[in-house]
Order: sequence, then C-alpha cells, then structure tokens
Amino acid sequence: MIHITRDTAYSADEVIKRASDFFGSKGLGLVEKERNSCCITFEGGGGYVSVTVLEAGDKRDVDVESREWEYQAKRFLEII
Repeated sequence: MIHITRDTAYSADEVIKRASDFFGSKGLGLVEKERNSCCITFEGGGGYVSVTVLEAGDKRDVDVESREWEYQAKRFLEII
C-alpha cells in the first residue's frame, strides 16, 4: 500500500478528470466506484486507487492512496 501527496497547479475538477482518464476505462481500465468534486476512487485487479484534491486558498495538493497499483499511482503524480 502507498500513500503519497504532491502539489499541483491544476484545479480540482481537472485533477479528477485526469485521474478518470488515467485510471478509468480510457486508461488502465479500473472501475470507477465513487466520484465527487474533491475525490475519485477506482477498484480492480485486486486493489484500489483513491485520488483526493485538498484545497487551501490558492494551493492544491493531490493525495493518492493505492493498493496493488503503486507504480501507476506514482506515475500519475509525476504527470499531474
């Protein structure tokens, strides 16, 4: 299991969209289980990925928790 955080210039909506494209049916093929304005969760392959955007003023952090998809979670944060 991995839990990592990174700051981003993207809006919360853009991060959620990019996570959906990366992990969801257009990307790795994980099943989207939950989505709202600050977070999105996927399941598949015996694991899960949860992406949360934390906003404080003009700063945004992207928090990713994953099991069985650690490499892909790190890769997502590299490109976001």
